[in-house]
Amino acid sequence: MGVNFEFNEVTKKLPKHLHKFIVKQPYDEYTAQNQAVWRYVMRMNVDYLSRVAHHTYVKGLEKTGISVESIPHMDGMNRILKDIGWAAVSVDGFIPPNAFMEFQAYNVLVIASDMRTIDHIAYTPAPDIIHEAAGHAPIIANPEYAEYLRRFGEIGAKAISSSKDYEMYEAIRLLSILKEDPNSSEKAIAEAQEKVEWLQDNLGEMSEMAKIRNLHWWTVEYGLIGSLDDPKIYGAGLLSSIGESKWCMQPEVTKLPYTLEASEVSFDITKPQPQLFVTPDFAHLSLVLEQFANKMALRTGGLKGVEKLIDSNNLGTVELSTGIQISGVFTNVISDENNKPIYIQTTGPTALANRDKELISHGVTYHAEGYGSPVGKLKGINIPIENMSPRDLEAYGIYEGKKVDLEFEGGVKVSGEVITGTRDLRGHILLVSFKNCTVTHGDTLLFHPDWGIYDMAVGVDIVSAYAGPADVNSFGDVGKVSETKTHKISYSESDRALYALYDELRVMRSSGTIDEERIGQIFEEVVNKYQEDWLLPLELYEVAQSEGFSIATPIRNYLEDLKSNKSYKTLLENGLHLLSNVQQV
Repeated sequence: MGVNFEFNEVTKKLPKHLHKFIVKQPYDEYTAQNQAVWRYVMRMNVDYLSRVAHHTYVKGLEKTGISVESIPHMDGMNRILKDIGWAAVSVDGFIPPNAFMEFQAYNVLVIASDMRTIDHIAYTPAPDIIHEAAGHAPIIANPEYAEYLRRFGEIGAKAISSSKDYEMYEAIRLLSILKEDPNSSEKAIAEAQEKVEWLQDNLGEMSEMAKIRNLHWWTVEYGLIGSLDDPKIYGAGLLSSIGESKWCMQPEVTKLPYTLEASEVSFDITKPQPQLFVTPDFAHLSLVLEQFANKMALRTGGLKGVEKLIDSNNLGTVELSTGIQISGVFTNVISDENNKPIYIQTTGPTALANRDKELISHGVTYHAEGYGSPVGKLKGINIPIENMSPRDLEAYGIYEGKKVDLEFEGGVKVSGEVITGTRDLRGHILLVSFKNCTVTHGDTLLFHPDWGIYDMAVGVDIVSAYAGPADVNSFGDVGKVSETKTHKISYSESDRALYALYDELRVMRSSGTIDEERIGQIFEEVVNKYQEDWLLPLELYEVAQSEGFSIATPIRNYLEDLKSNKSYKTLLENGLHLLSNVQQV
């Protein structure tokens, strides 16, 4: 499988199963109007956010190689990001939450390669390069926040999803794509919106992934920092939205102290947020993250952890007290009267590992049909198998060539001839392998001698349960890319002619060869053919004003008339206000 990017010191550490989410940045597909939208948003942001954003923001733009004048090239960003130990890759819109988190764990920002249209210049429900590059990247220049982001990814990638979470991901992805595409029908958007709302109302109990996504939303995307009375912005969703970055500071938006309770507060990606959470500093973010992690099956294990994996219907891992890790799709767990798991079972390809490294000869080829093992202590024996010395094992008949009957406290019985044991580097026993083995629980047959060698995992307790494999190399291509692709916008001949005018002005400005007569001709063409476009005349006015051209006055008057259109009145007023400030300086 080929890759769409050039490896550097950071990205070469990415596991292969993440490569499939990376796409080539379609830089040549950005129109000159896209470039003008980027420039407008960035100029507005730098002007406004320099006053209301965390102090890292403005310095971070420079540190991460992001220019106000043009959409950044990913390669250029990476050359600068590597100096702070990070990298960026281009992806197609939303990717699955676990994959998104895993990229973060490897110090890699995923940047949606598309660019918002002029119709969504103030805010877009779809992730785009403004949101990702100009929102996320500058704040990671702060070392404490960067470590929080990495650690969040590390923990978030292990969060267990419910079976409905992926359906919700696909629904939100489709809705965001449709809303951003100007060619989408109102009917298609309404149907997609209805499905998202139905799923939101029928998800049932929130999964770990749903809760940690809430924490991600209220910090990384929509976080405020400082005091409740005078917070600053650091969340990428706010930093990239010229509309919501101003709205969020209004008293109508409730400001709450950031605590673990934020994990229970869901969000609607298609609407402005009615409340936001304020952290006193970046260190507090890490504190809450650790509080959340302490409640995850990753750290609590037990019956609930296995049940979460079964409900997810996805690849997951349980780790026993000996350190042996069992990775597969869990389909069954037997528990005792005290709600302790006494037998766990997977279906389909399974791998066994220790310390995140697959055990030799215990990969998915060997355990192709699934795997099951008892958990707990032997009945009537105080010493767990994992703590038995070689002498103890011999005393209880657990040694090579010996036919043995083992009964566990939970009632699981293992009867067979011991072949060998597998130990870790410290000499602790992880597995006991049997031939001619029968495993039962009451009247239920769990393993039959005809099925081959029985490899019994050793461990008194399940200490951890989490999403994904223990060894990232065990299962090859983990996860899947959505079949719903971002729409490529179809442009009319008129659109392309308009974008050519944008491009001509862009070239004049960047080369410093601005011609007054040609500016007048472009303005006349806009007035006659493109009355709905407000951004090009604003750029024409900027150039005419700065050069002292006489045509600046009629362009200004034209812009004043355009304010009668409520859909972009505020955008025009903000643009003119910014130009007025620049002129005064």
